[in-house]
Amino acid sequence: MLASSLLAIGQSPAPPAPEPLRTTVTVTAAVAAEAAAHTTLLDARRLEVLPGVNLDDRLRMVPGFTLFRRTSSISANPTTQGVSLRGLGSTGASRTLVLWDGVPVNSPFGGWVFWTRLDPELVERVEVVRGAPTSAFGDKSMGGTISLFSRDPAARAAWLGYEGGNAGTHQLSGGAEARAGGSWALGGSVRALHTDGFFIVPPETRGAVDTRANVRFTAGVLRASFARGSQRASLRADALAEERDNGTWLTRNSTSAGTVSANFWQLAGGSAWNALAWHAREEYRATFSAIGAGRQTERLTSRQSVPADATGGALLWQRSAPRWSVLAGADAVHAWGESRETLFPAGFRVGGGSQTQYGLFGQLSLETGPLRWTAGLRRHDPGAAAAFWMPSAGVTAGAERWRARLSAYRALRAPTLNELYRDFRAGNAVTLANPALKPEALRGVEAGFDRSGARWRLSITGFHNTLADLITNVTISATPQLITRQRGNAGAARVRGAEASAAWRAGAVFAEAAWLLADARFTTGERIPQTPRHQGTFLAGWQRGATSVAAGLRASAAQFEDDRNLFLLPGFAVWQAALRQRMTGRVELHAAVENAANRRVIAGYSPTPLLGSPRLWRAGLRWRLF
Repeated sequence: MLASSLLAIGQSPAPPAPEPLRTTVTVTAAVAAEAAAHTTLLDARRLEVLPGVNLDDRLRMVPGFTLFRRTSSISANPTTQGVSLRGLGSTGASRTLVLWDGVPVNSPFGGWVFWTRLDPELVERVEVVRGAPTSAFGDKSMGGTISLFSRDPAARAAWLGYEGGNAGTHQLSGGAEARAGGSWALGGSVRALHTDGFFIVPPETRGAVDTRANVRFTAGVLRASFARGSQRASLRADALAEERDNGTWLTRNSTSAGTVSANFWQLAGGSAWNALAWHAREEYRATFSAIGAGRQTERLTSRQSVPADATGGALLWQRSAPRWSVLAGADAVHAWGESRETLFPAGFRVGGGSQTQYGLFGQLSLETGPLRWTAGLRRHDPGAAAAFWMPSAGVTAGAERWRARLSAYRALRAPTLNELYRDFRAGNAVTLANPALKPEALRGVEAGFDRSGARWRLSITGFHNTLADLITNVTISATPQLITRQRGNAGAARVRGAEASAAWRAGAVFAEAAWLLADARFTTGERIPQTPRHQGTFLAGWQRGATSVAAGLRASAAQFEDDRNLFLLPGFAVWQAALRQRMTGRVELHAAVENAANRRVIAGYSPTPLLGSPRLWRAGLRWRLF
């Protein structure tokens, strides 16, 4: 919810210097340091050595970060682009809150994320916090929170970039920014991409109805900010227009989305006040079909339009001293959405409604000798259900080079309007809505240890989460011709596991490795869908001055497609690499390849097997005009 937005743009109560002008200021790092949480920080230098056209592909190098299926936003339907951390995936809705300069990015209708809105080249920093170790984070944060921060504007700059690659990929980007009078900053950027995509059905089962899954989009953002003395304010507007072919002649979707937001920060009497307001609108449009025997025929079954909007606001107060800090806040958001569906050969179906959520929270951090204690409580009203209390508590102990941590927490996720009201079809798999869904609830406990040296760092965490009323796609019937599922509260489940990460750097040479074990099961014994037991990544490279080069491996164990554990998706491992070279003071060359060995990755079943991305490469130039 929105209190977490304010944490992402709030400020420690120290008077800001007039220069350099910053459009986003943050206490997120301070909150993460105080909370007993496993946190991953990715700065711009780290992001640039990761391949991936969109940000979700680059974040997949963080173990546990997955979309609903194994596909990325280059080929995936937007409704499957919800984020999961620590094996909490089960449907297309996010169980992770994503913030962009403090504003929620999750769709107000479905909870998923339109990753094509986010230009990785404009991101200065990404903070990934696992679990819910602070009560400030409400709906959608039960698995964690991902905060994205745009880089600060230059005094005067303009740029233009072009990339080309296989699969008919072309990307053009550009922007400009400037400061005026020392207090104001203005900036804007735009990015457009077209790719012919790839076949998502294997050659041995491909038929006459199959085409390439592709995407075409244009996204842009405008920012204005003001900073003077103890006051700061900012305005931002962004928009996305996107079209996709979904792998057959008759299945397509398109999306239009946009958000406007305003933020104000004031330092007064040793306290910091922060206020945020935002409004988002979107419309998702799609067609659905039934596939005949041998994939030789296809008929249109429905055409769908899903308009939605949301309005939110929040207020945060913060005060701190050398040995203590306190946060208090309130937030609210109202969302509306409707699924309008034309059925073929005849018929019309409408489902939808509104959802209002609000919360009050407080959090205290206290240092006593070598220990740092945190405690918080949030009262959250998820809408149609009863109010939900979300306590959290933790303790950390450490010195300059090490930290031990322990925390416990309770969190929730309210069912999205999409889960409540929208039916859909993927191939010959039909999923029905359920307006009687209840919110999910999670209880978690975790313990960890962080150690760092002059050239290396190590983090190890063990966790145990229990879930009540987990929302998943429950199989009603399954035949070779048709799979019918309905969203339902599947009952209790638990996710237990461990995660570890290690990093080493000596001068320009670096190496990083990370691993996640997540044993996610319903209490009846079946594995939770779309959750592999093991995930791991490795990255090594050289980065200094004008040159950076890196290569890495991303691997995942087997996982199940469905709640009955009938459709097994085999494990996989894919290689990738990225290169950047500054040619002159104004020209930079970059190149990247994903799935370099062109491994086959089974991403799902409909019930025909569906493929993830094959080998994709691209290269391009970026010009700094002035």
